[in-house]
Amino acid sequence: MKVLLTALNSKYIHTNLAVRYLKEYAAQYGYGCEIAEYTINQHLPDILEEVYRRSPDVLLLSCYIWNIGMMMELAEEYRRICPQTIILAGGPEVSYNSAQLLQEQPALDGVLCGEGETAFLEYLRFLNGELPIEQVHSLCWRDKNGTIQSNPAAELMDMAQLPFPYPDIDQLSGRILYFESIRGCPFRCSYCLSSVAGRVRYLPLELTFQRLQRFLDARVQQVKFVDRTFNCKKDHAMAIWKFIAEHDNGVTNFHFEIAADLITEEELELLNTLRPGLVQLEIGVQSTNPQTIKAIHRKMDFGRVTEIVNRIAKGRNIHQHLDLIAGLPYEDYDSFRRSFADVYALRPQQLQLGFLKVLRGSFMYEHTEEYDCHYQEREPYEVLYTKWLPYDDVLKLKDVEEMVEVYYNSGQFVHTLPMIERLYENPFDFFQELGDFYRAKGYSEAAHNRIQRYEILLEFLQDEKQQDEAFFRQMMVLDLYARENMKTRPRFAKDPSEWKNESRDFYQKEAETRTLLPSYTTYDWKQLQRMTHVEVFDYDVLGNGEKARTVLLFDYQKRDPLTGNAEMIDCSELFYA
Repeated sequence: MKVLLTALNSKYIHTNLAVRYLKEYAAQYGYGCEIAEYTINQHLPDILEEVYRRSPDVLLLSCYIWNIGMMMELAEEYRRICPQTIILAGGPEVSYNSAQLLQEQPALDGVLCGEGETAFLEYLRFLNGELPIEQVHSLCWRDKNGTIQSNPAAELMDMAQLPFPYPDIDQLSGRILYFESIRGCPFRCSYCLSSVAGRVRYLPLELTFQRLQRFLDARVQQVKFVDRTFNCKKDHAMAIWKFIAEHDNGVTNFHFEIAADLITEEELELLNTLRPGLVQLEIGVQSTNPQTIKAIHRKMDFGRVTEIVNRIAKGRNIHQHLDLIAGLPYEDYDSFRRSFADVYALRPQQLQLGFLKVLRGSFMYEHTEEYDCHYQEREPYEVLYTKWLPYDDVLKLKDVEEMVEVYYNSGQFVHTLPMIERLYENPFDFFQELGDFYRAKGYSEAAHNRIQRYEILLEFLQDEKQQDEAFFRQMMVLDLYARENMKTRPRFAKDPSEWKNESRDFYQKEAETRTLLPSYTTYDWKQLQRMTHVEVFDYDVLGNGEKARTVLLFDYQKRDPLTGNAEMIDCSELFYA
């Protein structure tokens, strides 16, 4: 009997950890299964055809918030084609409303709820005639009379029983591989399903190290820990961070979700020694409104978070990603504006402005009436409005979110933005006004390339803020050339023929002395000129922005490990010597 474990990932580079665990766990007991991975960007008829050609007797669908709609369509269409196939669903998106789902989806024969390894193995034993269906734990199923039955939940398993989920690791080049060393979460945040996932369990460190070494040996590009609050137990976190530091292969990056205010002095000292790019940290702040933090059952000392984030940032070796959630209790527009300013001041590499998703099974789901919280009836169940945040304000925050993604999280305006922020008391107001400008001009309805984003920003500064356009033109030229040695010069840049002769003389002299570019030993002056870039500015673009002729040399062989920007050398004196 062929069992096909089917996943729909949000992107091709992602992998599905759940189906891999099920396959390898069942294999330990002699049961064979196959995996079929697709993405939500593929056409459903193409997926349907591929699944059909694999001829499964049992089709198990791994369901998440980003794929549940498409998974149910797949179940419905496949049921029409192959009415005898057993179709099951599993995953967090179906674990807390399984009976209702079976009532609404006649295409499904059953749902495996919660942690799946034990339940899946027992279901395979049922298919093999070794176990009655009533003894398959965590199974919600429809009997022969059409009555929906719910079996008792399986006991939470010991993580030491979990197999290594990537025996095909050599075939997953360029993919993000997900890994867990912890199940459950010690915290009870009201919006998160981890709050109802049961007690915290840890993968034994010996097994953890063995598996991390397999990632390192395969030179995997990124390993993303899916642990909720990875550093909830100091000894566990320290041991893993020490291991990856001592076994660093110079390639693999590890991503962790942490609570910054739990970081200790010892952990800080270790983190500051890591190779730039070895670790990424994701820190969920969500809000800095104390009343909101209390309402969502979260414990956070934002003063301590600020201290830790700033101290990590000083090391210039760790990418930090900070999260905010709009639509939480007691957070109105003004309160969110303050939360944004608090977090923005920390200058993380990424600032994610997300919106509350009311997940079935969560505390927030059970208390929507109390908060007058209204949300989308279909996935992703995103907040529409609350007692404190009307729909009009949600829409304004959507525009702010888009502007933050384009102008902050892109990392393409790292020098220009601080100069713009000097015009505002709160940087939130800049993103809000820019979002309003996009919408008023109709720019939000079209796609824009990189240069057009700069041009729109220039238009905004000139039309809405009456700013010195020449200054901001040059700041944007700085940002553009910091990212890459532009082959096509932007229209708003100065004519480089103004310093053509000085540039030639500068590179000829540099080819002789190697004063600023000592690593370019085998190149002549023309090659140096092509491989690097010199730009003349009328302002102190790396300082306070005052009028001062500045010449910068961009060395693209040396880049900032966090921003990816080229090293910039002030060569003003040498250039005009």
